[in-house]
This record gives sequence, structure tokens and C-alpha cells, in this order.
Amino acid sequence: MTVVTKTITMSDGREIIIETGKLAKQADGSVMVRMGDTMLLATVCSAQDAIEGTDFMPLSVDYKEKFAAFGRFPGGFLRREGRPSDYEILISRLVDRALRPLFPDNFHAETFVNIMLCSADGENIPDALAGLAASAALAVSDIPFNGPVSEVRVARINGNFVVNPTFSQLENADMDIIVAATMENIMMVEGEMKEVSEDDLLDAMKVAHEAIKLHCKAQLELMETVGKTKKREYCH
Repeated sequence: MTVVTKTITMSDGREIIIETGKLAKQADGSVMVRMGDTMLLATVCSAQDAIEGTDFMPLSVDYKEKFAAFGRFPGGFLRREGRPSDYEILISRLVDRALRPLFPDNFHAETFVNIMLCSADGENIPDALAGLAASAALAVSDIPFNGPVSEVRVARINGNFVVNPTFSQLENADMDIIVAATMENIMMVEGEMKEVSEDDLLDAMKVAHEAIKLHCKAQLELMETVGKTKKREYCH
């Protein structure tokens, strides 16, 4: 497969670049998502058939931030290859919560989604891109999936809503939420805020959904470009 890229231009002029066809070619689907110098590699692999007797969706989502992404190489096996941090587990769950309802009800094949932070510039927050990366990897695969879906972080800073703020911007926020949604529906909201009204929360969700629609549109275009609009047939 040739290398295909898709660029999403945000309302503030920043760009998110999705690239597929270069890395992890043996996976069913893989993408590299880049914002600034923060880069995430997402891969997805799924079994062709379900294990007999399986009556649920055996989905595993693993988000991992490598020390090397920050230019750090700690010594010792446990410090390099230890259990995921609570933060990594939380982001994995946020992605899982957005993806899981969108698989067909009768699709029971083991599916693994891995998202790895390859490069961190210390400015752009990588966790806000994890959902987009996972969905884009599914979009360029032949795995049945009723997406696309994406996630964004929305923060209110000095009274203004900012989509995917930087670390420095987030320090001055009084609202910080991560929203997952499809083109039509909001799937999940997670975050924290300081005594805000319901109207303010709804406004933040609307801002997030408008940004997510751009992400989903780009994924649909990417899916069409790589010829993965038709998904695999299965009988589970």
C-alpha cells in the first residue's frame, strides 16, 4: 500500500496529519497521527473468526507512552517495561468506551487496538489524539466498525473554548473535558470543571462535536482513498 496522508486543519490554524501505509503494514490497520511534533502510532489487529462460545466483544485497548518519546531512557527492566500507569489505563478506557459500542452486535472476534506515543514535543497533549488514532486505524482496515469516531479535549480559558489546548494553555483552564462522538451522536464525556452551569457544559460539548465532525469526515475520505469502504464478511 502506498503512503496516504490526510490533513485536518483546526479552527485556530493548527494541523493534525494522519498517515497510513508506511508503518506496521502487517497489522489489519495502522496510522500515524501527528500534531506538531507529537506523534502517535495506532495499530489494530482482529482475528478472522470468533472463539467458539464467545457471546461478547473481546476488545483490548492499550495506550502506552514510551519514555523514549520524551527523549528519556531509564535504566532497569521494570522501569522500562513495567505495568501501565494509572493515566495510561484511564486513556485506554476512554478510547475503549468510545469504540466498543460501534462494533456490530454479532461481531465477536478478538480485536486488539494499540496506541503508542512515539514522539512528544512537550506542548501538544497526546491523550486527546488517542481516540482519533484508534478510529483511523480501524477506518483503514477491513474490520467491521460502525464509525468513524473521534475524541477531542475542550478547555475553557479566559472565557473562550479551546479545542485540544496545549499544556501551557491548560494551566489556566476552569473547564477540562474530553468528548468522544461520531458524526451524529456524542458517545462519552469525561472531565472536570469548577462550578460551571449546564449551559456552559452543553456549549463545550457543541464545540467539541463540531471539531469531531471534521475528524470523522477526514477518516471517511481516508477510508475511501485506501479502498477500505467494504469491510470483511463474518459469521459469528
